[in-house]
Amino acid sequence: MSELRYDGRVAVVTGAGHGLGRRHALELAARGAKVVVNDLGGDRAGVGASAGPAQQVVDEITKAGGEAVANPDDVATPEGAQAVVQAALDAFGKVDIVINNAGILRDRSFKNMTVDEFDAVIAVHLRGSFLVSSAAWPHLRENGHGRIVNTSSPAGLFGNFGQANYATAKMGLVGFTKTLAHEGAKYDIKANAIAPVAWTRMTEDLLPADFADKLGVEQVTPLVAYLAHESNQDTGEVYTVGGGRIAKIFVAEGPGYGQKETFTVEDVRDNWAAISAAEPLTVHKNAMDQMGPLIQQLSG
Repeated sequence: MSELRYDGRVAVVTGAGHGLGRRHALELAARGAKVVVNDLGGDRAGVGASAGPAQQVVDEITKAGGEAVANPDDVATPEGAQAVVQAALDAFGKVDIVINNAGILRDRSFKNMTVDEFDAVIAVHLRGSFLVSSAAWPHLRENGHGRIVNTSSPAGLFGNFGQANYATAKMGLVGFTKTLAHEGAKYDIKANAIAPVAWTRMTEDLLPADFADKLGVEQVTPLVAYLAHESNQDTGEVYTVGGGRIAKIFVAEGPGYGQKETFTVEDVRDNWAAISAAEPLTVHKNAMDQMGPLIQQLSG
């Protein structure tokens, strides 16, 4: 089959100075996309700033014959997010692909986590993804085409000790992604999310050192690139990826238990096994679909 190309497409990749974002930017550029490489240039806690990391990736792309521009703006601010998208418009005249990858870590057990540590992580991961997508959204709608890939995490989907802030942001991105998928459908805007497992400076304290080679970022980028391609028609989905494995993750509902009378506490206790049953599972398309069984019960 033919090679997937991105000729004529313009991609914005946030947090692209290192790790996953860098690999995404290089891959898209190698396949013909024009790329805005965004990175604030701080450390993994979000402290400091430097134009160096983004520019280094741009230099790699241009040396290989690709086209890219660097952008060091802060995606956690409305002005910074707008500047990221404006960089694409100024340099290349449009934007087609948004890959929200920027993130920081401020891990701490919940009993010790400060409000500032919580807010800072939410600001970059969740608010930043919203702001960049919001800045790009009018242009994607006007063009009648767009691909958005958000970066969630297994920590958000399943929880992880010491990451209440990070997990909250990453699970928030799942709901954000699914809503963008619904609202973008009539404009051929597809939105999906990944939950990667990869060895980067963000995860080097969480993953065993001997897994570094087996969990390289190059194992994640092919999925991201496919989801960003015009041929991909799936939307509103979440995929885990890493170490040579990709799988779809579902938000699903068990069969449940219902009764016409108002529940008492004892009713809940006595029917707990049915309430907690995990099969058969139902994967709903949207919130109204999920409420269908309840509406049917109330109407019966």
